[in-house]
Amino acid sequence: MKVNNMNEILEKIKAYDTILIHRHKNPDPDAIGSQCGLRAVLRATFPEKKIYAVGYDEPTLEFLALMDHIELPENEKYLSIVCDTANRPRIDDDRWQTADLLIKIDHHPNDDAYGDIQLVEDYRSSASEIVSDFAFENGLDMNAEAARLLYGGIVGDTGRFLYPATSPKTLYLASKLAEFDFDRSALGREMTSFDMKIARLQGYIYENLEVSENGAARIVLTQALLKRFEITDAETSKIVGVPGSIRTVESWAIFVEQIDGHYRVRMRSKTHPINEIAKRHDGGGHLLASGANSFSLEENEQIWEELQANLNQ
Repeated sequence: MKVNNMNEILEKIKAYDTILIHRHKNPDPDAIGSQCGLRAVLRATFPEKKIYAVGYDEPTLEFLALMDHIELPENEKYLSIVCDTANRPRIDDDRWQTADLLIKIDHHPNDDAYGDIQLVEDYRSSASEIVSDFAFENGLDMNAEAARLLYGGIVGDTGRFLYPATSPKTLYLASKLAEFDFDRSALGREMTSFDMKIARLQGYIYENLEVSENGAARIVLTQALLKRFEITDAETSKIVGVPGSIRTVESWAIFVEQIDGHYRVRMRSKTHPINEIAKRHDGGGHLLASGANSFSLEENEQIWEELQANLNQ
């Protein structure tokens, strides 16, 4: 295993005629942006190669890009590159398991150090920032479509450049991407716009959010509630930041009941790291933005207690 070796990665890309690019399940703009931005860069640079972005099409993000639904010839050797995916169970499309070589490009803590070669920089704002830097540093062919996707990924994971991981390098790379001919305003509108049902769910959250004395907050979205508002699990990503807009809220958890009865827990914090809480509950992520899983109402309460206690440290 080799870590943070851009030159080695480029040499492996040059060595393979077929390349699959993966990202995580339940994708966000950075997952799609880094995956399909890399696809666009590599297709422009190596037009003779077969380069595919694989996984399912997430309806809420089809404005960014669509996946390649392809079958590979039997016994074909290929390279798999996985973007923005911290651990193996979250990789979409299982063909990474039978790849001749596996490369990981990610900005999450490297707790699951999979891959033959890794480019993992957890101080970066996004996987899209890493891919952008990789492309510019190696003189690869950037174009408007690649720039649109990578810019969108950076904007998505930085909360429009508000989050602490936004560095001068982030802004520099975003400015270089912005030099290409794509409509940044239209992209921004699409990324921040939502349907009336999302607005109504936001209203419900503001009305029903539980906030502790020390600034922890929580809301539970049951399957019955999701059906009432006609919201899918993927669409709940649109309301993850809602509690944080309240001045007195410091950390928060959104418990989203899944069809099988367990809860997907979306956790965020303004200042106090919460990723260790997530790790204790079948999850992980960044210091201030993590996800977990809860398998009972009792575990929901445990996470809530830990979130409150964390703010007292």
